[in-house]
Amino acid sequence: MVNLNNDFEKKIWDSIYNYKGSMDASQYKPIVLGLIFLKYVSDKFEEKYQELIDEGEGFEEDKDFYEAENIFYVPPKARWNVISEHAHKKDNGITIDNAMRLIEKENNTLKDVLPKIFSSNDLDKQKLGAVIDIFTNIKMANKGDKKDIFGRTYEYCLRKFAEEEGNNGSKLYTPSSIAKTIVEILEPYEGRIYDPCCGSGGMFVQSQKFIENRKGNINNISIYGQESNSTTWKIAKMNLAIRTIEANLGKHNADTFLNDLHPTLKADYIMANPPSNSEWEKKQLEEDQRWKYGIPSKGNANFAWIQHMIYHLTSNGKIGLVLANGSLTSRTNNEDKIRQAIIEDDLVEGIIALPNNLINNMSACLWFLTKKKKQKGKTLFIDARELGTMVSRKLRELTEEDIQQLAQTYHQYQEGTLEEEKGYSKIATLDDIKEQGYNLTPGRYVGFKPEEDDGIPFEEKMKTLTTELKKLFEESHKQEEEIRKILKELCCDI
Repeated sequence: MVNLNNDFEKKIWDSIYNYKGSMDASQYKPIVLGLIFLKYVSDKFEEKYQELIDEGEGFEEDKDFYEAENIFYVPPKARWNVISEHAHKKDNGITIDNAMRLIEKENNTLKDVLPKIFSSNDLDKQKLGAVIDIFTNIKMANKGDKKDIFGRTYEYCLRKFAEEEGNNGSKLYTPSSIAKTIVEILEPYEGRIYDPCCGSGGMFVQSQKFIENRKGNINNISIYGQESNSTTWKIAKMNLAIRTIEANLGKHNADTFLNDLHPTLKADYIMANPPSNSEWEKKQLEEDQRWKYGIPSKGNANFAWIQHMIYHLTSNGKIGLVLANGSLTSRTNNEDKIRQAIIEDDLVEGIIALPNNLINNMSACLWFLTKKKKQKGKTLFIDARELGTMVSRKLRELTEEDIQQLAQTYHQYQEGTLEEEKGYSKIATLDDIKEQGYNLTPGRYVGFKPEEDDGIPFEEKMKTLTTELKKLFEESHKQEEEIRKILKELCCDI
């Protein structure tokens, strides 16, 4: 049996990954995530089912008793015991696909969401049986922990698949430390939360955690999202269902620019990690009302995303989004003019330069915009490039301490109590930004950190350095003489 401990998610991932074989991460991803979801809904159902059996009133097959507690009703032929019994039979994939269809039929919110790909001839049924066994043998540490444990496992696997997929993976998954930083700065206690390119729903998960950690009421927020990729949209729906997060992601996937599924929405908090430097269909939208500050470049959607979000913001709403560093300085195709107009409208409240390696092959920054600044006419710049810890050879994460430091710096700035720190933080006026040609790179404003004074007088340092240099010269001369001597013995004088 697999027992829960701090390495639970990693153990599950390592066990599952052994059976990936030659499949691409993009192919294996919906299989693993689909099974996690199926095991979760089955376990939650079985808990309630047994509770109703024990009560002895005969309500164990009454859907209303499950729906009342946000538990998905799982029909008999879709329950995990059936999946487990067929684990090593030739029809194991058919059994799972049928289970997915039956669960969708009984639960309207899951219609057309669950993967039905397990009967594919491309999937090794023997390996599938082994993965089913892994989930069958999961032993839960404490009854009632399933939402958190399966949610963590789902998120961990999302992260690992994103790493496997490289640049494409960043469209699916925003590193949790980045999403948490945005949430901690914006503090979404209540109101409408929107992510127009929601990927797997990481911003919503972090918002839920923020509210729960501060003993808030999750019912005080409404969540709206949109995702263009069909597979990712389904993954997001499952991810949020495991977390029991109710969200309006539209009835289907759709391109946010061409088919805005929430055209009248005005959100209090908009949090997003748009596809980096992506192209978009400019020709069809040149007269669109969202482009208040200028028509975005066809070759780069950064300022299309920013303007889309501003358009959907309430009169005192807040935006936090991840963009490539090029968004801070670009001067091509009208981008500098759009950035200038947004700055002059006093919308840019803060810019944070992030460390490298937080996102696959991307140097990124955080933009924070609001229509009602607490510090009017000012913008906070933070250079956070020295923060974070390497968690693998290629990837870095912001620690909890880093995240709280950034949030505290930002909130102190909003409250007017921030003491600027050379090389780290600077509050700039609109005139300061104008002098810099509307370039928003934090390094231009925060300057360099002063070197730490070690308390040794300059004269003493120079004496020490001179002595060391003299010794190096003497050693160099000795080596030179040795070389001359060897060469003379071999052939000639030099």
